[in-house]
Amino acid sequence: MAAKLSPEDSIALIKANLAEVLNPELIDHVILEEKRPLKVYWGTATTGRPHCGYFVPMMKIAELLAAGCHVKILLADIHGYLDNMKAPIDLVEFRAKYYERVIKGVLKAVGVDLSRLEFVLGSSYQLNKDYTMDRFKLEGITRVNVAQKAGAEVVKQTDDPTLGGLIYPLMQALDEQYLDVDAQFGGVDQRKIFTFAMENLPKIGYSVRAHLMNSMVPGLGEAVKMSASDPDSKIDVLDGPAAVEKKLKKAVCKPKEVEGNGVIAFVEHVIFRAIALHVDRESFTVQRRDQEPLVYESIKKLKEDYAADILTPQLLKSALVHHLNELLKPIIEEYEASPEWQAIALQAYPPPKVEPKIKKVKDKGDPALRAAAAAARKAGVVAKPDGHVKGPGAEKVTVGPSTEETLQKSLQKLKVSE
Repeated sequence: MAAKLSPEDSIALIKANLAEVLNPELIDHVILEEKRPLKVYWGTATTGRPHCGYFVPMMKIAELLAAGCHVKILLADIHGYLDNMKAPIDLVEFRAKYYERVIKGVLKAVGVDLSRLEFVLGSSYQLNKDYTMDRFKLEGITRVNVAQKAGAEVVKQTDDPTLGGLIYPLMQALDEQYLDVDAQFGGVDQRKIFTFAMENLPKIGYSVRAHLMNSMVPGLGEAVKMSASDPDSKIDVLDGPAAVEKKLKKAVCKPKEVEGNGVIAFVEHVIFRAIALHVDRESFTVQRRDQEPLVYESIKKLKEDYAADILTPQLLKSALVHHLNELLKPIIEEYEASPEWQAIALQAYPPPKVEPKIKKVKDKGDPALRAAAAAARKAGVVAKPDGHVKGPGAEKVTVGPSTEETLQKSLQKLKVSE
C-alpha cells in the first residue's frame, strides 16, 4: 500500500471494514478541515495470553496506521484488575509488557510502519489527582443500573457485582479525554460503553469523540467469539505449525454454511485484509490434490464457492493453516530469539504450581497384635468380622472384643493344645 494517501482515501480506509461508525463527521473534520492525522486509541485489558483473535483488531489498527493515523494502544492494567480481578495485581506489570511485545510482533508481521504507534500504560495516568477527581464526577452522576448496562457486554457479569466492574466503563470513557484522542476503536460489544461516553463526557466539560467498531468474529468452536477460556477456540500467537494445524482441524466449519462460520470469518477479517495491505505475497490460494489450485482475489467469490461446496471445509482449513502459519512465523522467530521476551512470558504467566502429593501413612495397629494375627492365619485360624472363629482348634478359642484380640487368643490356645 502506498505510504501517502489522499485525504479522501485516508478517510475511506479509516472507515473501511467496520460494523459501525459513530460521529463519522468528526473524522472528516479532523482530516479535511484541521488537516492533521486522526488520533485514535484502542485499549486492551492485560489479562489472559493474547491469542489469534487479536489479529482482528490488529488488522484495523494496521489499516489506521496505513491511513496515516496516530494510534495509541492503552495497556489497561488497572482495567484488567477491576474486571473481576482477571489479572492478579502482582502480575499486571509483567502482563502489560508481554502484551506490548505481542502487539508489536503482530503488527510487524502484517508489515506496517510502527513510527506512529504509541503504547500507554493505564496506571501511568489513571492514578493521578485530576483523573481521580474526574472519575469521582462521573461516579456522582452515574446510576448503578446505568453503569451495569454500559459494561454488560464487556465486564464479567455476576449476580453480586463488585464496584470495580461498575467503575470499568466510566474509566474507559474518561480515557478518551486523558489520552487526548479524536476517536476510540473497539468491537461492537463495546457500543454501550461508547454511547455512555458520548452522553456523559459533555456533562463534566469534555467533548464527544468518534467511535469505530469492528464486527465480532465467531470463534473456531461453537462460541460467539474466539476466547482464551476455550482452548479449542483459541490459537495462541506463539503456537507452532503443528499446534495450529491440530486446532484448526477441530474447528467447527459446517459444509456450505457461510454465516456464523468462524473459519470463513477469520479468513475474511484477517487473511484477506493482510493481503490487501500487501503483507502476504500471494493471493488466498487453496491447494487441491490432482487439480489446479483455487485462487481467490475476493472474499465474495470464496463464500460463493463454499456455499456451492466447490470449496470444502477440509480444503479451506488446509489453506488457512498455511496462511496463518506464514503470519505467525516471524512472531515466533522473534520470540525464540529474545531471552528477554521469554523471561517476561514466564513472569506474566507463571506455570501453575503443582501441589506435592502427600502419601498417607496407614495406621497398621500394634505390631504384636499384627504378628499374632499373621501367625493365627498361618495356623489356619480365621477370625471373621462378627467375631466368630473358624479353623483347627476354633472351639478352644475365646472370642475377644476385636478381630486382632480374637486372633491373638486363638494363637495362644493353639500353642497350649500343642
